[in-house]
Amino acid sequence: MKFNNTRLLVRDYRKCFEFYAQKLGFEPLWDIEECYGAFKVADGIEGLAIFLSDYMAPVVGNADEAQPVGGREKSMVCFEVADVDETYNALRTNGVEFVNEPVDMPGWGMRVVHLRDPEENLIELYTPLQ
Repeated sequence: MKFNNTRLLVRDYRKCFEFYAQKLGFEPLWDIEECYGAFKVADGIEGLAIFLSDYMAPVVGNADEAQPVGGREKSMVCFEVADVDETYNALRTNGVEFVNEPVDMPGWGMRVVHLRDPEENLIELYTPLQ
């Protein structure tokens, strides 16, 4: 097997596409018919994609079920950044709202901060502690 990407299933495709492209600054690689978008997360790596959840639901047999709201996190997308504090400040200036402020997590060996995309998917930004 060869890893291709992490794909988030979203309800508001355009809002999420613009969040990842404009707010977080990822370079779009694909933007197909308001249902599938992919982003370059590093040189030569398409690592993050979004897909309209209504198109996926029938394929996995849950077209009639509502998406869960609240509760425990089921997934999280993580991105390593050069400096969590600089990234946090730059993204806040760009209108991104955060769940918390940057904090050292010595047991994890990293400094982290968390935010959510427009569909409440949890995103972690981290920098390894030296």
